[in-house]
Amino acid sequence: MDNKQQKSKNLESKFLHTDRKSLVIGSVIATFIAMTPYLFYLYESVPDQPIWDTFLFTYESEYYESAFVVAWTLTGKIIPLLLLLVWFFTCRHWWYHSILVPIAMYTYQTFTTVNEDLGSVDSNQLKYLIPLMAIIVPTIYLIRARIFNKLNEATKSLQELEDELKVSPKSFWGKVKQYF
Repeated sequence: MDNKQQKSKNLESKFLHTDRKSLVIGSVIATFIAMTPYLFYLYESVPDQPIWDTFLFTYESEYYESAFVVAWTLTGKIIPLLLLLVWFFTCRHWWYHSILVPIAMYTYQTFTTVNEDLGSVDSNQLKYLIPLMAIIVPTIYLIRARIFNKLNEATKSLQELEDELKVSPKSFWGKVKQYF
């Protein structure tokens, strides 16, 4: 086998390995997304009483006075949060950082729900989101302005500009580090 055939075989082997890996990851993500309605209705297995006793733990609902209501409220916050996280980490568009705003909102609501002593779940959350929005909104506007400046200067397509702006880390933690 000559050198050119060996390189071709190595490239084909690498492509098949990468293709299989992305197929497995895509299948796991698609299965998770398809299961979210079933995950949401897990709250129905929680009793409608203030104290929920299981073999793992005992939960006492003080603010809501019903473990069922707490479970229903948490699934209403956690399932959209998980779907937004999947969207954020799989989005390939230039505006994907704007997804951080609803992620922050649902995260705040989840922690507020868990901490019953804070009071109402959906009150005063905007004042906690303002610093995050003060960073994200101007950043997105600057990226948008940069794209339109480049479109006006040259005859590049929008896809070429997205590819130019996109930095693709190789690992999950590399992608997380890119955002924080």
